[in-house]
Amino acid sequence: MEISNYNNLPCAVILTAIPIEFKAVRAHLINLKEDEHPEGTIYQRGNFLSNNQSWQVGIVQIGAGNAEAAVETKRAIDYFKPNVLLFVGVAGGIKDVSLGDVVAATKVYGYESGKVVEETFLPRPNVSTVSYRLEQRAKAEANKEDWLQRIRESIPQPKPRAFTGAIAAGDKVLASTNSDVYELLRLNYGDALAVEMESHGILKAVRANPEINALIIRGISDLVDGKSNADAAGYQEKAAHHASAFAFEILAKFTIENK
Repeated sequence: MEISNYNNLPCAVILTAIPIEFKAVRAHLINLKEDEHPEGTIYQRGNFLSNNQSWQVGIVQIGAGNAEAAVETKRAIDYFKPNVLLFVGVAGGIKDVSLGDVVAATKVYGYESGKVVEETFLPRPNVSTVSYRLEQRAKAEANKEDWLQRIRESIPQPKPRAFTGAIAAGDKVLASTNSDVYELLRLNYGDALAVEMESHGILKAVRANPEINALIIRGISDLVDGKSNADAAGYQEKAAHHASAFAFEILAKFTIENK
C-alpha cells in the first residue's frame, strides 16, 4: 500500500544506536525512502500500518553515548516534528530480567551525575521520566503477549517477557559485577532493571517538547558478567528484534489525540 501524503498521518521517530538495532526497526516498515537532513544526518522514512491506523515513521542510527543522543534527538524533533519519539535498542540486564526480555522505561537515571569529595564520588540522582500515556500503554502491553507475534523470527522458548521499570544510563560500558560502576548502581539505583548509554540524553532533549510522547524500549542482550558469551550466542540481535516487536505493538495500539 503506497502512502505518499505524509502530512495527513501521525508521525513517529525511532532512534537507534547501532546497526543491529536499526535493521530490526526497519524490518517493520514499508515504502522506505532515504531522507537527508540539511546538516547531513541520514534518515529513512517509511510507513507502518496496523489496527486500521497508519503512521509515517522516521528512523535513524545515532551512535552510542548520551551527548550524541541528545544532539540527534533535538535534530530529529526539529526536522520531523513527531507526535511520538521512541528509542529502541539493547541493554545490559541488572536485576530480575533474563536474556531476550524487554524493558520499557518508566524513568531513566543519569547515574554519572554527582560530586567528588576528595576521593569519594557522591551521586546526585538525575532522573528523567517518559510520557505518561506511553508508560501506561507499555504497562498494558507488558501484561499481554500480543507483541510476541511481531517478532521477526520464531518465538523463542521460554518466551521473552516484557517489563516496565527504571533504567540507568551513563557513558560507561558495564562488563563486570566487580566494577565500581556496578557497585554504584547497586547501592544508589537499586530498582534499575537495565543499564545502557543513550536514554538520559534523549529524554533531556525531549523535555523541552512536552507535546511529544516519548518512551525508551530496550531488549536485554547481556547480563553484565556474561556479555561475551551472550554476544557469541547472538543475543544482541535477538534482543534488538524483541525490543522492536514490543515497540511496534505499542505504536499499533497508541492513538494520537486531536490529530
